[in-house]
Order: sequence, then structure tokens, then C-alpha cells
Amino acid sequence: MLHGRDMVSNFASNSSGGRGRAVVLLSGGMDSCVCAALAARDHQAAAVHVSYGQRTEARELRAFTSICDRLEIRDRLLVRNEALRMIGGSALTDLGIAVPEAHTIGVGVPVTYVPFRNAHFLSVAVSWAEVLGAEKVYIGAVEPDSSGYPDCRPEYYRAFNEVVKAGTKEGTIRVMTPLIAMRKHEIVTLGLELGAPFDLTWSCYQREDRACGVCDSCMLRLRAFREAGAEDPIPYAEATARTI
Repeated sequence: MLHGRDMVSNFASNSSGGRGRAVVLLSGGMDSCVCAALAARDHQAAAVHVSYGQRTEARELRAFTSICDRLEIRDRLLVRNEALRMIGGSALTDLGIAVPEAHTIGVGVPVTYVPFRNAHFLSVAVSWAEVLGAEKVYIGAVEPDSSGYPDCRPEYYRAFNEVVKAGTKEGTIRVMTPLIAMRKHEIVTLGLELGAPFDLTWSCYQREDRACGVCDSCMLRLRAFREAGAEDPIPYAEATARTI
């Protein structure tokens, strides 16, 4: 269901003539923020945010808005997806399933996986790209140093691009995954080079005031900043998080 839309004309980094349009899926996390910085640098960018009943929904939406403001991305599409919360099966959408601490996660796909979530997101982004005349859709999927979600694998995006080619009018829209083969610390380094506003991002799976520092997403983020030799600019609740 459409939740809201802001279609103000872009300027500055998103207004130069001759550059093609691109849509970026922007959750508000660090990976999608770097993708948004890339899209805003190289294209006339438009950003999509999908709220799906996740635990940190309000905080992620705030991050999306702040990142768009900082990167001067004016064209925004806010969408609410009720299906993923109703389907459940994930600690992110079902309050009856606890978000595990990173050290307790074993092998296999963790319970924080939201079943086939990225297909829902990409469908919205590709639909909007077709209306806008954009030929690229950016998503911050990452395979190394990740939680092991199956919809973040390169073969998934190769297959999805075939679906897009067959199922759109012109068949020219491509889903771009510029970060998919990068390690997390490399993404941090790239983001710093681009001036990506990491201070506005939010990665924590379970808290909205201060990041918990112990969930898988927080652990991966903290380790990435440490290995990049940089300080993570967001606040953490757990003092021990800084030593992960």
C-alpha cells in the first residue's frame, strides 16, 4: 500500500542535465546509505523506503529521511508492506521471536531473515523505475561479512534481472549491486571516501534509541568500522560493543 510520496524537483547533486535517472532502495542502514551516495553521485537519484512492520520501523524511516536530506535526494517514495509482518517467521517482524545476540548464532540462515523480503522491495523499486524512466535500481546487498541471507547472493540478482528483463515494457532496467562482493570494512572505507552520512544511519535490529551493540547487525557494523580504522558515529547502549 502506498504510504506517502514526495516528488519535489531535485537540485545540486541530483539536478545536472544529461545524467540518467536511478532508483535506490534505502533502508537507512550503512550499506544502503553507501549505495544512495553512489546513486546520487552518478545519477539523478530517487529513493524508495519500505516499512514492513519491523521492530525498528520508526527509527529506520527517520534515518531514510535524514540521509535523503543530506544527499539532496528529493524524489522519495514511502511504501508500507503489510504482508511481511502478517506472514511473520522472522525475529524482525514477530515480537514472539527473540532477536539473538551475535555470539549465539550458529550455522545456517539466522532467524532474523525475513522470508523473500528483497523480492518485495525490488518489485516496488522496479515498478517505480519504469514509471520514472530510470534504467538502474540500486540495492545494498552484500554477500561477504553478512548474515547469510539467501536473497543477498549474486545468483539471486542475476535471476531477478532476467525476470525484470522479461516482465517490463522495455526490458532495459537493471538491478545494480555495487557492494555485493565487498567486505564490510571496504564498504565503510568507500562510504567515507564518498562522504556517505554514516552518522545518520541505523543498523540495529532491536532498539531505536541507542544501538544494542550485541545483535548480528550491530556486531558486523562495529567490526567493519574497527577494521576500517574508523570510529562508528552512532550511539550504542552496551559499553562492551566498542570492544567487539
